[in-house]
Amino acid sequence: MKQLREPSLTTSLQPDPSEERGARPSGQLSLWQLNLLRVGYLVMGVGLAVIKWPLLFNHELWGLAEGTKECLLMAMSVLALLGIRYPQRMLPILLFEVSWKLLWLGVVALPLWSDNQLEGATRTQAGTVLWVVIIIAVIPWRHVLAQYVMAPGEPWRRSR
Repeated sequence: MKQLREPSLTTSLQPDPSEERGARPSGQLSLWQLNLLRVGYLVMGVGLAVIKWPLLFNHELWGLAEGTKECLLMAMSVLALLGIRYPQRMLPILLFEVSWKLLWLGVVALPLWSDNQLEGATRTQAGTVLWVVIIIAVIPWRHVLAQYVMAPGEPWRRSR
């Protein structure tokens, strides 16, 4: 069992020897992983900003479904751009992006493709959604598994 030591003024001012050797605290990603995540946020954030932000200022009246979709995607672009600064904290945004796109591909595109009926706007949308492979490639999946699946959950109520 690992012993916990009481921090003192002298020890808190001295650097941790494990940090000097390049070790990182549990749950922390390496610099190359953080920078790879930044690439994913950049692709997602800038891509959506270029395509969706102009619609905010120049569009016809949107119906409920279209307005909801466009506003959601604009908000996602802002959050993805925030992920460039905070790549590890904003990881759930990338997980959401991967989740909805894989769900759409499996539920909408795959059945049409298997029936040889993937055409028109749905085929175009499938091509756009397949860009998710970039996001899938930059996500540190071992970290996701350790932090979001295997780690104990937060308490449901305060202990007395």
